[in-house]
Amino acid sequence: MKLKKNPKADLNKKSGLFFVIGLVLVLFVVWRALELRSYPNEKESIEIFTVVDDIDEVVPITETLKLPPPPAPPAAPEIIEVVENVAEIEETVIQSTEINQETVVEEATLKVEDVVVVEEEEEDVEVPFAVIENVPVFPGCTGQNNEALKACFQKKIQEHIQKHFTYPDVAVELGIEGRVYVQFIIDNTGEIIQIKTRGPDKLLEKEANRIIAALPQMVPGKQRGRSVKVSYIIPITFRLQ
Repeated sequence: MKLKKNPKADLNKKSGLFFVIGLVLVLFVVWRALELRSYPNEKESIEIFTVVDDIDEVVPITETLKLPPPPAPPAAPEIIEVVENVAEIEETVIQSTEINQETVVEEATLKVEDVVVVEEEEEDVEVPFAVIENVPVFPGCTGQNNEALKACFQKKIQEHIQKHFTYPDVAVELGIEGRVYVQFIIDNTGEIIQIKTRGPDKLLEKEANRIIAALPQMVPGKQRGRSVKVSYIIPITFRLQ
């Protein structure tokens, strides 16, 4: 006769349920382990900086100068001699230089040798071109009056500038342009002197000076029939196209 187990005592009957419960518990533990966060313990650190003043004040050493004592006053002479004033003083008589109607004045004799001839010095006069009585005459200019000679002078100046004008290469490369004002003087011999330039750049001023310095000698201007210096101002425009 075979032995039969009690169905209630069968352990394998609920093994699947126990497996599922165990699996759920393991998954729960793993999930909680993954979700667990750890925070580092941050300790506040306080740093104290101590500033040490190592600067020592240096007191300058002063030396006391020993001055010598002041000199003693000279001793008074023991015996004082009294000297009598026996010198005679001559009185100076001042004669009066005033004259009246009764005073006779002697005529002075004047000799030829005593006459000094004083030469009249010519004043160095400088007259502007706009108000000169007789303007300087540019070579090749002819005219019957001062206005015609003035117009011819200005025309010849413009032609001279156009003929001798050269744009500096460095100024072209740098793109320098502008207007240069040139002032010069035609002296009493017709020469060009005292050229002064004022412009936006030294290169342009140098070229304007060269152009004016090449002007020919002219017939000098006259004021009251005498040759004088004449000042003239002209602008020279440097423009890149």
